[in-house]
Amino acid sequence: MRQNLQKYKPAASKKNILLLSAILWSAIGVMLLVKGFYRLPQTHPGQFLIVVSAMFAGTIKSLVALDKAARRGVSRIEELKDGTCLGAVYSKKTWLLVACMMCMGIVLRNSSIPQSYLCFIYVTIGWALLFSSRFAWLKWIKN
Repeated sequence: MRQNLQKYKPAASKKNILLLSAILWSAIGVMLLVKGFYRLPQTHPGQFLIVVSAMFAGTIKSLVALDKAARRGVSRIEELKDGTCLGAVYSKKTWLLVACMMCMGIVLRNSSIPQSYLCFIYVTIGWALLFSSRFAWLKWIKN
C-alpha cells in the first residue's frame, strides 16, 4: 500500500523546495501588502504616516523574529534529500502555525477594527514576510 502511495507523492529537489519556500513567503507578503493598501483609508490625513510606520514596524518584526524563522526553514530544507515531498517546505509545527495565522486573518477581517488599524497590521506583516523571504531567495540563487 505504501509503495502505491509513493508514486503519487509530489516529490521535488531541494532547490525546488527552496524556490517554493521563497515564492510562498513572497507571495503571502505581497498579498498582505495589497490587502493592507486596499484598506488604507482614502480620506485619512495620515495615510503616508500609516504606511511608513507599518513598514518600519515590519522591518523590525522581520529582523527580530522572522529572519530567525526564515534561516531555520532554509537550514531544514538544506538537510532534506532530493525527492522529498513538496509539503516538506514547512515542518508540521510551521504548517499548524500557518493554519492559526489564517484563522486569525479571518477573525481580523470580520472584526470591527478600524480600517486604518487593519491597514497597519496587514502592511506590517506583509512587509515583514516579504523582507524575510530574502534568505530563501539568496540560498536558491546560490544553489
